[in-house]
This record gives sequence, structure tokens and C-alpha cells, in this order.
Amino acid sequence: MILPLSLGERSYDIVVRRGVLAQAGEFLNLNRKVLIVTDDGVPSVYADTIANQCAAPTVITLPQGEATKCMASFETLCRTLLENGFTRTDCVVAVGGGVMGDLAGFAAASFMRGIDFYNIPTTLLSQVDSSIGGKVAIDLDGVKNIVGAFYQPKKVLIDPDTLQTLAPRHVAAGMAEAVKMAATFDKDLFELIEQADDPFAIVEDIIIGSLKLKRMVVEQDETEKGLRKVLNFGHTIGHAVETLFGDRYYHGECVALGMLPMCNYEVRRRLIPVLNKLGLPTAYPECNKNQLLMIAAHDKKADGFDITVTFVPEIGQFELRKIHFEQLATYLEGDLWI
Repeated sequence: MILPLSLGERSYDIVVRRGVLAQAGEFLNLNRKVLIVTDDGVPSVYADTIANQCAAPTVITLPQGEATKCMASFETLCRTLLENGFTRTDCVVAVGGGVMGDLAGFAAASFMRGIDFYNIPTTLLSQVDSSIGGKVAIDLDGVKNIVGAFYQPKKVLIDPDTLQTLAPRHVAAGMAEAVKMAATFDKDLFELIEQADDPFAIVEDIIIGSLKLKRMVVEQDETEKGLRKVLNFGHTIGHAVETLFGDRYYHGECVALGMLPMCNYEVRRRLIPVLNKLGLPTAYPECNKNQLLMIAAHDKKADGFDITVTFVPEIGQFELRKIHFEQLATYLEGDLWI
């Protein structure tokens, strides 16, 4: 399936097809210098498959994990581009999860003020969410995605077959982002996940359903001035949890926890069984609430002393609430704690 994302001159296609990794040369312009960015947690055969279809490939393999999405890694990529004589006619290809997409995309956006970028996400989380929309960034001093840009890829290739090499926990973490989009925008998609005996058996339908929602949002609000803020459901508190407990939880697991305070009781009553079925956490670890709130206060979505949060009053609906930081504490009360 090919899903066109319409943004005028920045438009591009999202190709969802089993086996498309081996067909990348049919969809991407690889007849030039190509920097392929991957990490050591991604099967090397994926990057090699792309490299074998390139005229002049350079492959760089970085350590896996959020800690790699930093200024030092960004500098490494830029130096690699410079030392290998890349120009504005060349390109960068990310092969991996959201960390690789964010980092490689930001390097592509910055080098020579922007060269072509292709995203090939190999995790479920990146396939349903982070690979499209053009958000590229790195972390700084423990603050996630605080240095970055909006820079759209030229094309996104999604091969569901790559999920076969993922640990079940990684696949479950990706499902959290699909649940996020369904809870805010699509009651039918939520019920599909909710009613499925094994949601992982219908993963391709969930990927396509999630991508259609994300595409709709990005086309209406490319640079997060309004509607796109809804996609931050679960992220305000979730990013704070990730900062404190990133060694214990994956990003999607933190998003799952971050959704629970930002919905009413009836929504939470339906959300918790879905998260449990997917193997996602539904209770916060013991920690200092004030510390959690202080980290959330540094969220990049902050505006002075206020922050806009996404609240779900009913499955398939949302509210954007602009609140004072101190009001965040009221959302963290109740039976959310271990």
C-alpha cells in the first residue's frame, strides 16, 4: 500500500509493503552518495540490504538506546558527511527505530542546510508514529527532543517483516503509540485493538490505521501549531517518566503510563485492560512526584508557566487543555502508583 502525504512541495509517499526493504532501490534515489545510519540493536542485514542497492554507500553503526540521540552523535554524523565529501545532491537514510530516525533526520536537516532524507523504520513504534511527520531532534542535558527541527523525509518505507526480529516487549511498546492515536481520534480503531484476542496478529491493519490518522493530523498541522499537539497524549508525563526511569522502561511504555492521568475514569477503565493485554505497564513506579513534575515543567511544549496537555474525555475524542504547571499535580493523584 502507498499512502501519499500531501504537504505541497514537501509531499511524500509512505510505502507499506512486506519485503520492501529488498526493493528500496525501486522507490528511493540511491544512485548517489548515501549515508546509512543504523544502530547495533538493528540486524545488520537490514542496513546491508540497503547498502547493496546504493551506488556509493557509507554505513555508520551507532550504539542503540536513547543516550545515542545526543550532540556527540549528531557531530559524528555531520563529520562523516563532511569527511566523505557529501553534497546537497546526496542523501541520508535512517534504518532503525525512532532514535535513528530522529538523529539521522536532524543531521540531514542541518548539513549544508538540508539534504535529502529517507526513513526506513524497523520498529513498530517508529512505523506507526515517529517515522512520518518530519519531527527530527536530539536530546540535551536530559531533556528529550529539545534541539531539533521540522524536516520532512523524501519517502518512508515500512516493511512489516522487520517486526519479526523484534523482542515482544519492543512490539508491545510500539502498540502504545497506536493506542494513543486510536484513543484520541478513532473509536473504531481503538475497539479493533480492544476486541482482538491477539492484537499482534492484526499488526499490519493497526499500522495502516495509525498511519492514516497521523497523516491526517500532519497534513492539517505540519508544525504543531494546533491539532498536532493532540498527538502528545501521554507524552507530557511520559517523557518525565522516561527521563527518570529510562533504564527501566521503553519510550512506548512511558507513553502508556503517561496516558493514564490524562483521561477520565471511564476512559481509564477501558484503557487499562487494553494496556494489560498488550503487556504494557499500568502503574507508576515509586518516585518523587515533585521531581516528576519539575521534569515535565521543562517540556518543550511549555509556554511560560503554562503547558498544553491532551486530555481524553471519551474514546475517540480529545481536549487540549492549557494549564499551569502546578495543576499537573492534580492529574497525578489517585490509584496510579505502585
